[in-house]
Amino acid sequence: MKSLSVLVVFPFLNLFAAQSQEKYDSPVSHGRILESLSMASRILGREVKYSVYLPYDYETSTRRYPVVYLLHGYTDNETAWVQFGEVNHAADKAIARGEIPPMIIVMPDAGVTWYVNDYKGKERYEDMFFQEFIPFIDSHYRTRPQKEFRGIAGLSMGGYGTLLYALHHPDMFAACVAFSAGVWTDDEIVNMDEGFYNKVCLPLYGTDENNGRISVNWKKNSILELAAKMPEEEIEKIRIMLDCGDGDFLYKGNSMLHITLSDRKIKHEYRVRDGEHNWTYWRTGITDGLKFIGQSFHR
Repeated sequence: MKSLSVLVVFPFLNLFAAQSQEKYDSPVSHGRILESLSMASRILGREVKYSVYLPYDYETSTRRYPVVYLLHGYTDNETAWVQFGEVNHAADKAIARGEIPPMIIVMPDAGVTWYVNDYKGKERYEDMFFQEFIPFIDSHYRTRPQKEFRGIAGLSMGGYGTLLYALHHPDMFAACVAFSAGVWTDDEIVNMDEGFYNKVCLPLYGTDENNGRISVNWKKNSILELAAKMPEEEIEKIRIMLDCGDGDFLYKGNSMLHITLSDRKIKHEYRVRDGEHNWTYWRTGITDGLKFIGQSFHR
């Protein structure tokens, strides 16, 4: 009799386990990736390439979607977040689980511009981004073009660009997420290896006769300077998340940014996880980054 009861109970247990598993493993519908499209820029005098992720129901609906601009790092391009970051898979799964709303993700190519207007006014990437690129995306895709439905994120050089755009244009984004952001202190700029400085920073920021590397254009584009000097109410217009690995060589600038914001009692989220400056770290963080931005799209 006991053996019979065991045989009867097990099928019910298996059915219960299967139903429980279905509850947590929602079917995943895949969004669409369009790579290396282009927009003609009058400001830059050239084509600007970009890739875009469209959520699974984009082609079958007429609705408009929130949009996240996702910025690549130094020497990468518009394909990096898909090829190495697998952001499309992360978004597909998060949407299926209800962790983020369906959203459009736009990934522009910035070359090695660091997303700034250079001090000579010849490479005006920031101007292009706001005067041409965002309007282009809003006119070619069914975005929700209001601030409260627009977010920005990026890694390394793109993390710097994310913070720069959030602080320079706090009325344009609801939230930003900076992974391993290229945030440097003034001391790091002054003591930076000459070869690296001349290659990366000098073409962007120039130098001053009296202040050397701490030029007017550097101050204008220094994340720490902006975080320290901007009115608190302006910074607090945008939700900020910082995420930098404990083994990342950019730990100092990211830590100082957290301290600067904390000292001013400006709300932000600061995460330090086990990891270094690599795609393993960014791949494992992008879902939480999209969640953070997605929360801002809710009312």
